[in-house]
Amino acid sequence: MFRTRAYLATLAVAAVLAGCSTGGNSGGGAPAAPAGNDGRCEASGADFAIGKPGSAELLEQARKASGSQMARILKPHDVVTLEYRSERLNLNVDEQGVVTRVNCG
Repeated sequence: MFRTRAYLATLAVAAVLAGCSTGGNSGGGAPAAPAGNDGRCEASGADFAIGKPGSAELLEQARKASGSQMARILKPHDVVTLEYRSERLNLNVDEQGVVTRVNCG
């Protein structure tokens, strides 16, 4: 019973904090997202990421610039499924963590 209450309290706090987050633009130099793409990925919008070290900040800038709803960083030996998601951006990095390829899927 205590675990259930603690779990529900944690979820409630997470929901409140998520509602308080701002979607502000940090002006990090990333291009604006393509207009009217309905959340579909446009990989060319994130080409600026190639050659840069992969990070959470770069991933979010690239996601916004590509108009994608979600994004991920793929390392050389990561196991991935073959499903294609038109709203997902992939940043492929090399062994050193530098982005070598940007694609959707």
